[in-house]
Amino acid sequence: MLHTLIVGMGRAGQGLHLPSLVKVRAAAPGLLARAPIVAFDPLGPPADVPGLVRAASLEEAARCCPPARTVAHLCTPPQVRAALLDRLAGLGYRKIIVEKPLAVDLPGLAEVARIRRRWGLDVTVATHWLDSGLTRRLRAAVAAGEFGALRRIRVVQNKPRFTRSIAARDHPTAFDVELPHALAVVLSLAGGARVADASWEDMVLGRTRVPRLGRARLRLEHAAGVRSEIDSDLTSPVRERSITLHFDRAVLVGHYPCSDADHTAQLRTVRPGGDATRDVFADDAFPAFLYGAYVRYARSVSSMHRTLPVQVDAVRLLAEAKRMCAADGDRREEARGAAAIR
Repeated sequence: MLHTLIVGMGRAGQGLHLPSLVKVRAAAPGLLARAPIVAFDPLGPPADVPGLVRAASLEEAARCCPPARTVAHLCTPPQVRAALLDRLAGLGYRKIIVEKPLAVDLPGLAEVARIRRRWGLDVTVATHWLDSGLTRRLRAAVAAGEFGALRRIRVVQNKPRFTRSIAARDHPTAFDVELPHALAVVLSLAGGARVADASWEDMVLGRTRVPRLGRARLRLEHAAGVRSEIDSDLTSPVRERSITLHFDRAVLVGHYPCSDADHTAQLRTVRPGGDATRDVFADDAFPAFLYGAYVRYARSVSSMHRTLPVQVDAVRLLAEAKRMCAADGDRREEARGAAAIR
């Protein structure tokens, strides 16, 4: 049986990982240890939660449960992730689930890679869309070839995120919030890619402006010939998580669950002539992801998780997209400066 340590009790740790672990424990009672889940929050003590033991430090947490038989969930903002990953490794933790994104830039990615190699860490990135039932159906459709070749993918990720973005500032850009989920799915469906175009917008609420955290757009050209587009708007008045796959002989439109209020997905298949079918099915992806991760860790065979290369590629592409956006912004500033001089 495996113990659990959650590091960081913000929205991800307390609102997503903790309740999903409760579901996993109920569904697979022999997988998780009966001991309470231990939590440490470097930003302050977590709120009192039944069945949760609060630790004042990582060292105290290591004394509460054996690091070698504990899965550590690293749910802190990405800017401080490498330092905490190194501290966890130094205390003996090897099984570590890291919140997405793995890093926000290439130096951060290199640091995480160095720490992982030095300590022999078995790192799993929490991009659970890859374990979604909807994603599995889309992946099966691509592999089967029933609808011909895949030509184009479009993903829309819209949700209003004003309050949290302004209060927490825990992500540097809109590319780091929702988009890593979709990018991992797109890469798993269409393979490696290069950035064709990217843009970002500020978030504006009244007189408050949060740079680069409003909207992010990304266009990719895949080596296999597929073109994909991801649009994530954190200023949208409505929620939407949709993905559209254009094949030679059909269009598949999928909708992921948008919140904890309802864990169902939908998939509509439209064939030539307008014939369409619609499936609605349960799709509680995060508990499914955690269950798979814990089963793998319980086998006590340390290995690279199958999706880690995809996550590394995603960080690389997002870093390139942010570089392009920053360079475009610099060019606009130079143009405005030159116009003012004239």
